[in-house]
Amino acid sequence: MTQTPPEPQLGRRTLLRGAAVVGAGAAVLGSVPASATTARATSGSAAALVRGDRPALTHGVQAGDVLTRQATLWSRADRPSRLVAEIARDRSFRRSVTVQGPVVTPDTDFTGRFTVRGLPSGADLFYRVRAVDLRDPRRSSAPETGHLRTASRRREDVRFLWSGDIAGQGWGVNPAYGGFRIVDAMARRRPDFFLCSGDNVYADGPLSETVTLPDGTLWRNVVTEEKTKVAETLAEFRGQFRYNLLADNWRRFLAETPQVTQWDDHEVTNNWYPGELLTDARYTEKRVDVLSARGRRAFHEYIPVAPISPDPDGRVYRVLHLGPLIDLFVLDMRTHKDPNTADKETLRDGGVLGAKQTRWLISELERSRATWKVIAADLPVGLVVPDGTEQEGIAQGDPGAPLGRELDIAPVLTALKRAGIRNHVWLTADVHYTAAHHYSPDRAAYQDFDPFWEFVSGPLNAGAFGPNALDATFGPRAEFVAAPPRANTSPAEGFQFFGEVEVDGDTAALTVTLRDVDGGALFSKTLVPHRR
Repeated sequence: MTQTPPEPQLGRRTLLRGAAVVGAGAAVLGSVPASATTARATSGSAAALVRGDRPALTHGVQAGDVLTRQATLWSRADRPSRLVAEIARDRSFRRSVTVQGPVVTPDTDFTGRFTVRGLPSGADLFYRVRAVDLRDPRRSSAPETGHLRTASRRREDVRFLWSGDIAGQGWGVNPAYGGFRIVDAMARRRPDFFLCSGDNVYADGPLSETVTLPDGTLWRNVVTEEKTKVAETLAEFRGQFRYNLLADNWRRFLAETPQVTQWDDHEVTNNWYPGELLTDARYTEKRVDVLSARGRRAFHEYIPVAPISPDPDGRVYRVLHLGPLIDLFVLDMRTHKDPNTADKETLRDGGVLGAKQTRWLISELERSRATWKVIAADLPVGLVVPDGTEQEGIAQGDPGAPLGRELDIAPVLTALKRAGIRNHVWLTADVHYTAAHHYSPDRAAYQDFDPFWEFVSGPLNAGAFGPNALDATFGPRAEFVAAPPRANTSPAEGFQFFGEVEVDGDTAALTVTLRDVDGGALFSKTLVPHRR
């Protein structure tokens, strides 16, 4: 089992003084001769190790779920070792604090994540991680450096990006674009953090080395053994997450930009739901519950999600308090999904959120004192998303009273109205195009809610699709849509999208901008906060 030390505590004054603080059993590291580390390393168990050599970090560093005073750090080594981090206010690390992380072992595929508490709020911080030899603490890897900005306790400007759907439908890491084409444009926006709305990997999407594009040119994928078939074993699911980190620009972006991550379906298999038995001939393991357990484990090993969810079963719903302007509510709309049917059931059965998560969401929304409640959903509210002849999403195209999974959403919208919460915005991805939807009871069959906006953006490096039909139950209207001319348009042709949210620290106005593959602004909407 991985040895996990107590979570490190860093005081603001301690960090300013630059004192060397370590947990029990760790060492303050001195300089280490520079040596090349590679993001293309194989798994640690397969790496050829020379007796007496130094550990190496194989896939960069990441930070996640960064709050006002804490951050969760992540890295992966090539062998059993202890992760150690230094944190400073500048890249020179002249004044830094050293904290020890976990011992990483084959039990977690040599990955480790650890939450550092007591950070100064509203601060740009730099961290570097090394893997330290368990027998000789003088031997350590070359460091990998990252950056994060903690949320401010004051009313300060906030900027973050969101999107989803990474390396799907046959479009993988392409060296001609540095990995993923759209990422360079995202990096130029210099966000405080990035929200991934799901489909972090396509575990059900094998890749080929080349794909012929409509103009006759070739798209070239990096291909690993795990990406030549659908993921079924734990090792194959782990390989899906390692694969994305072969994209040089994606790895750099994650090192420079903290992430907030949720999941959807492709972390396991397309449109899955609990209890499903697959008929797909590509799978020898047909039980989705077995596959989802393995996919969930790999997700938690490779994504720096802080242990802040109130759910004891590994679900990822949680709220991030990001200062006085934003509370971010991250939903899990996959783990509780009922089977894909026509979705016209008339009795509420918790088919998308589940009763426990619904109660939690309403309670946390009512408790929130932040100006804006940003709700990160991994499925759009009003778009019809078919699954063959059945329905995968929340809506089903029936314009009348709520049916099926809509019965899970209606109580949340009504609770927001009754609590007087007008400043809520819904963000999602999933459908592989970008759009702005305005929902209003004046146009709706179900009218017990206040108007709100939903913004959709994606994919990041996957096939582009859409647009989808809107269901009139909650009165949506498409104010903007950008979609490809045909299904599964490649990233080479554009039609890749991300969204940007900016909150003005002085006025608290929230502006959403939908951006294209090169970062160009396609649509922008500024929302002025409602005052009670």
